[in-house]
Amino acid sequence: MTRYVMVIDKRRCIGCQSCTVACRTWNDLPLDIVYNPVVTEGTQGTWPNVHRDWTPLLCMHCANPECVPCCPTGASQQDEDGTVWIDSKKCMACKVCVNACPYGMRDASHLEPRLHRFVRKCTFCRDRRQMDPSAKPYCVDTCHQKARIFGDLDDPESEVSKLIGSVKTERLFTEFGTDPQIYYIPELGGKA
Repeated sequence: MTRYVMVIDKRRCIGCQSCTVACRTWNDLPLDIVYNPVVTEGTQGTWPNVHRDWTPLLCMHCANPECVPCCPTGASQQDEDGTVWIDSKKCMACKVCVNACPYGMRDASHLEPRLHRFVRKCTFCRDRRQMDPSAKPYCVDTCHQKARIFGDLDDPESEVSKLIGSVKTERLFTEFGTDPQIYYIPELGGKA
């Protein structure tokens, strides 16, 4: 079986926003829509021991997503490989899934006519992978610092599987019970 996950190595992330631009480019998003923001806590510490901490965010592609079972039309779906996505033909833009997502990673700008009146979100570039099964999400290919690693967690030989098994990783808000599939390797100077 395949279970896609992403590891984000915060030790390597420099907050350059290349992933944000790549995502916006691939998905042809207007400037005010961001599936892939990079959040900074700003400068921390006291001179000369200062550091910055960046946290790239995206849909967590939860193993137990809150957004899928609540969708009244079945537009919110999850593939067998764990990818959570929205069928735009079924979506009626009711925002139930937007309100259900504890991570706030669904875009509700469906009132914008050019967005075809449906909720949108990161899909791990599902369309790219359908064209080429070996393709990675565009944000992964674009990250020049190699801070994003994508792969099959169920494959013990994959880079993501080896990383998660060998270094300390964290996931956001695991207390929600959604089992998020984005793993973070903490930044060296930041909080562990």
